[in-house]
Amino acid sequence: MKVINQNITEEYAAYQGDCCEVTKGIPDDSLHYTIFSPPFASLYTYSNSERDMGNAKSENEFHKHFQFLIQELFRVTMPGRLCSIHCMNFPSLKERDGFIGVKDFRGDMIRDFQDAGWIYHSEVCIWKDPVIAMQRTKALGLLHKQIVKDSCMSRQGIPDYVVTMRKPGDNPERVHGELNYFAGDPETFENKGRLSIDVWQRYASPVWMDINPSNTLQYRSAREHNDERHICPLQLDVIERCIQLWTNSGDRVLSPFMGIGSEGYVALKMDRKFIGIELKESYYSQAVKNLDAIVVERKNETLF
Repeated sequence: MKVINQNITEEYAAYQGDCCEVTKGIPDDSLHYTIFSPPFASLYTYSNSERDMGNAKSENEFHKHFQFLIQELFRVTMPGRLCSIHCMNFPSLKERDGFIGVKDFRGDMIRDFQDAGWIYHSEVCIWKDPVIAMQRTKALGLLHKQIVKDSCMSRQGIPDYVVTMRKPGDNPERVHGELNYFAGDPETFENKGRLSIDVWQRYASPVWMDINPSNTLQYRSAREHNDERHICPLQLDVIERCIQLWTNSGDRVLSPFMGIGSEGYVALKMDRKFIGIELKESYYSQAVKNLDAIVVERKNETLF
């Protein structure tokens, strides 16, 4: 199996299939940028397919499978260009892991990429509200009653990260020029007189405190009640900042775990080309709808 379904237009190419196999058809040194959220090992099960990395029997098995993709990403990425991974650490469970704690999934991602020759380029920590996490997960370490009982089992909330890796070599197509707008809620941004510097000082922060967790394609798309919901959609502001920082207009952006098409939606909105790969049929179908919708919206903007 390489491709089950595909939809190819002038603006994007969407494939339903196994990302490890589909990426083999992408030419060497041809991609400008990759951004995606990987399956979180066995934390979530996205489909019943044996090709779904989230169905791994163990974390070691997941990482062995994932390394095949990392090697392909290294091959298809231009020298000096970047790959950003949206991820988080996740809690261990006593019944599954034998202890209560936190697993260093972010660090495992970095080491996996380094083993394949990538350079650890940068990362940003994205703040998440621990109260919302406590209400959603009822995690022992976040409950106030644990402070009263024994605070040695209490812990901080778990943030998101965007970890960015760089392929060694000289970038043949520089990304340069001043930043001419702020990607995010404009009410949180103050232009103090030099727009590009003011924007960069916000982006350069190692912690992004201003990401709206609800600003996802899942909430932005007008969809029917029975349409597919993505378990962990990436916030649109995060994608937009990364694409704004690290790509030029017309660059080719890849997401090997396309989901419902969040990365492609933003890439097309920003006048980039997009390649997306998704194994799960319902996610793939919804992604194509979302990609087609932004293409039509962009054409209407041009007309009027």
